[in-house]
Amino acid sequence: MKPAEWDVCPHCGGEIPRGARACPHCGSDEDTGWSDNRYLDGIDLGDNDFSYEELRQEEFGEVPSRPPVKLWVYLTALVILGLSVVGLIIMLRR
Repeated sequence: MKPAEWDVCPHCGGEIPRGARACPHCGSDEDTGWSDNRYLDGIDLGDNDFSYEELRQEEFGEVPSRPPVKLWVYLTALVILGLSVVGLIIMLRR
């Protein structure tokens, strides 16, 4: 039977790689006696009212919206598609 590749942190209960010298979750290690100082303590993670639009506005300011596609772009694409179909039909009839 293969030995487990993970141990459990005696402080926070998180999974740590076997033989790790410190817990990646709480920062406890053998030197500090698996201390109570967790590395995320004191960090304000905010609440669940995250708004991407507000973040984008705060980081980049007013970002101009993409201009609408003009009718001539659609008509040009339609003409090119039509000419391609006509060319294909002519090639297949030969």
